[in-house]
Amino acid sequence: MSRADYVRGVLTLYCGLPHTAARRPSPSDRRLAEQLFDQGIPLTTVEAAFLLAIARRGARPPGLPPLPPVRSLAYFLPVVEELRRSLPDLRYLAYLRSRVTSPT
Repeated sequence: MSRADYVRGVLTLYCGLPHTAARRPSPSDRRLAEQLFDQGIPLTTVEAAFLLAIARRGARPPGLPPLPPVRSLAYFLPVVEELRRSLPDLRYLAYLRSRVTSPT
């Protein structure tokens, strides 16, 4: 996969997530996506980090005030680092994908 395709893939996934304010990526989001490519982080790991972070946000106890929208791709970096060490099972990722992309 080329660098341009990778960056486009990361930014498309990011902008399509619920709980994000970005409908168009910022220049800093684009630079961060380029850095992820340069670090050799697989797109599947980045997608898994997106899914896991959004699922965690959605698992907040009822009654708590809503979290503000995610405004930067950098929000997901701690989860990317977490998943670099241990990627979840593919079936779990498929489950998260279905939960994140379908209305509840």
